Amino acid sequence: MLARTNRLTAGEDFRHALRRGRRAGTPTLVVHLLPSDPSTESTAPVRVGFAVSRAVGPAVVRNRVKRRLRHLVRERLGGLPPGAMLVVRALPPAAAASYADLGGDLDRGLRRAGDAT
Repeated sequence: MLARTNRLTAGEDFRHALRRGRRAGTPTLVVHLLPSDPSTESTAPVRVGFAVSRAVGPAVVRNRVKRRLRHLVRERLGGLPPGAMLVVRALPPAAAASYADLGGDLDRGLRRAGDAT
């Protein structure tokens, strides 16, 4: 479980990160990373949201994918820029992906989205 301070809960923030964040796609995920404003020293925590649509599968499968992604992102919070907003969108192949595959795709997506900054 992610700490409350690390959850992206406001719909407006979620949409803002999706529209303005740097996007990087992998076979199972699309990562949208919106770093904080570089002109300000941000000490705000990283906030993360997840989007897992019905195209991924039935509720049991979607919830399993979300649990895996939450755990994977929690391990990587320290490597993200302070104050950043991250949205991880699962694609249908995520339903059949192993934990290791999801982790590798998440790392690739974060690296590519971070390099674009």
